[in-house]
Amino acid sequence: SGDFFFPPRNFFTKRTKELKPALHSAPGWKLFGKVPPRENFQKDSKIIQQEYEARTGRTCKPPPQATRRKNFEFEPLSTTALILEDRPSNLPAKSIEEALRHRQEYDEMVAEAKKREIKEAHKRKRIMKERFKQEENIASAMVIWINEILPNWEGMRTTRRVRELWWQGLPPSVRGKVWSLAIGNELNITHELYEIFLSRAKERWKSFSETNSENDVEDAGVSVADREASLELIKLDISRTFPSFYIFQKGGPYHDLLHSVLGAYTCYRPDVGYVQGMSFIAAVLILNLEEADAFIAFANLLNKPCQLAFFRVDHSMMLKYFAAFEVFFEENLPKLFLHFKSYSLTPDIYLIDWIFTLYSKSLPLDLACRVWDVFCRDGEEFLFRTGLGILRLYEDILLQMDFIHIAQFLTKLPEDITSEKLFSCIAAIQMQNSNKKWAQVS
Repeated sequence: SGDFFFPPRNFFTKRTKELKPALHSAPGWKLFGKVPPRENFQKDSKIIQQEYEARTGRTCKPPPQATRRKNFEFEPLSTTALILEDRPSNLPAKSIEEALRHRQEYDEMVAEAKKREIKEAHKRKRIMKERFKQEENIASAMVIWINEILPNWEGMRTTRRVRELWWQGLPPSVRGKVWSLAIGNELNITHELYEIFLSRAKERWKSFSETNSENDVEDAGVSVADREASLELIKLDISRTFPSFYIFQKGGPYHDLLHSVLGAYTCYRPDVGYVQGMSFIAAVLILNLEEADAFIAFANLLNKPCQLAFFRVDHSMMLKYFAAFEVFFEENLPKLFLHFKSYSLTPDIYLIDWIFTLYSKSLPLDLACRVWDVFCRDGEEFLFRTGLGILRLYEDILLQMDFIHIAQFLTKLPEDITSEKLFSCIAAIQMQNSNKKWAQVS
């Protein structure tokens, strides 16, 4: 019937200016309104913060002490000796007092530079030590996962020891396998079935390019126009998926792979079709699994209640999820909750982007994978708990921002966000309200 819905193309924050203004009036997210103009979202979070501070005269962080000295410290060392030079002959010569003062200042600068150098060396040493420790932990965890947990998956997956190990992040070498097992295959998709839908997708691409699809008949209640829009959208979105990674760009080793998985899915689930955001999920799976296994995990993941509600744009279900999120938001972060309320800043403004891409677009990839690890362990509840963890991490900054800057900041999170800080904030979030847990509230 052609009535299934694609969110407007301005769902993605990084858009080219060539996109027609008409796209802004596309139906869909108007229900959730209030999203500021998307071109603003391209700004870095630090710029957003600085802009807000400049406009309001308020700072989001207390100013550092001894600012003058700090700035002075970062002058290039090559210029420091100039202070010892005599003045040109056409100028008055330095007095003895001035020359002594300059010598003292020079000595101070050299001492400061040495201190800074020692501090940097200590920092590098500490980072290397932490990295070695992390690598050792990953190596020992990998041995436990391969030799003990995976061979006894059903019996061990829910034990306290395994859950604690899981929380620390999965070793990359077993990540894909654990994700596959945790997501499951309720749909009973086989590698052969994937090949069938992939060949069907390839035939469709071929027929669209040859005949422009004018004479195609409708299939599975989905119009030709919708199918064509789906395939065009896939092509457009692949180039915008992890744009800094060459591997997914045209000519890159994973470009065609991503195209295949997404194309096969539109043939497998024509009732859902392709929706923006799916490319990020498929890309993360492709990085961790073989092609057919990535498709199986992708189709099963998108069949979970939360993902199905969002990707089919089930407005009533989405509103239920947002309402449940707000219950725990108010419980855990009452001050920030009231601040958001005062600006009528509703969860859809930032949660839609986070949930649609499972944080793979908003967080650094390694950190997003760690979020996926625990999401596979705990289910949809952890997606919303992660959202609250992010809000808790940046609460002090957000409390001093207005609507537009909050929306921009949460769409483009700081790149220096670390897993330790984020996961300690997530751990502090209690998903229990008046003795009711997430499942009872949602």
